[in-house]
Amino acid sequence: IDDLKVVSAGTLSLHHGKHLKAYVDNLNKLIVGSGFESKCLFDIVSSSEGALFNNAGQVLNHMLYFEQFIPNGVSMGADMKKLIVRDFGSVESFVEEFEIKGASLFGSGWVWLAQDHDGKLIVTQESNAGNPITRNLRPLMTFDVWEHAYYLDYQNRRSEYLSSLWKVLDWSVIENRLRS
Repeated sequence: IDDLKVVSAGTLSLHHGKHLKAYVDNLNKLIVGSGFESKCLFDIVSSSEGALFNNAGQVLNHMLYFEQFIPNGVSMGADMKKLIVRDFGSVESFVEEFEIKGASLFGSGWVWLAQDHDGKLIVTQESNAGNPITRNLRPLMTFDVWEHAYYLDYQNRRSEYLSSLWKVLDWSVIENRLRS
């Protein structure tokens, strides 16, 4: 582990190159004749079910996950920090809650920073292909807690994996999601 940066090339190849690709391929097959062909992923995830929902959810979740990382990360801006402090008391309290919810999610899924309709930031746990948009929340940030995201590098040390992701998080992406 000492030589491991955050996620190894092997994990990235498996996670992005095989798992995400399978979801994309499945979604492309399932969408034909579904009535969702012209819909964006957010709309599909918000209003579909079954296999279509599962594959669309995984594609959307993985896109949001992979887009928010950059080597060496980008620090949280002042406006984002104010919102985090307002809703969690401190950045440290937010990180602690996020990591606890990610580590304690039973089975596979996602831990999210989301925003409710009043603008309050909250941390949610979503199982399987779940996404906060199914509960009318705005997804801002997510950490994947499916084993394929970390097991090659961290084995059963999910907490260590979650703690390491902050190093490569690009807060400017999350802040852009908040503004859009």
